[in-house]
Amino acid sequence: MVGTHMAILDWSQCQAVESVADRRSGAWVFRDTRTPVSVVFDNLEAGASISEIMEWFHLSREQIAAVIDFAARSLDVPAVTPSAPLVDAHTI
Repeated sequence: MVGTHMAILDWSQCQAVESVADRRSGAWVFRDTRTPVSVVFDNLEAGASISEIMEWFHLSREQIAAVIDFAARSLDVPAVTPSAPLVDAHTI
């Protein structure tokens, strides 16, 4: 499910979005809106087109492209390796 992967992205690095504590309980929204970033991914996953999402949520193509591009670029970032070795409880 796409929504579960969004939590691991560092959305603070995406200029098109913001998180404001008193707006949508601090969820990541498009800058200067109340529209959660998740609506793009949820609706794309459900089969909506970018044009439909633009119309339904009053977003520009640039806004939508910015979050899709950010998410795509984030997939290229190598995963952080834990500094301490993981211990299997079965070997203790």
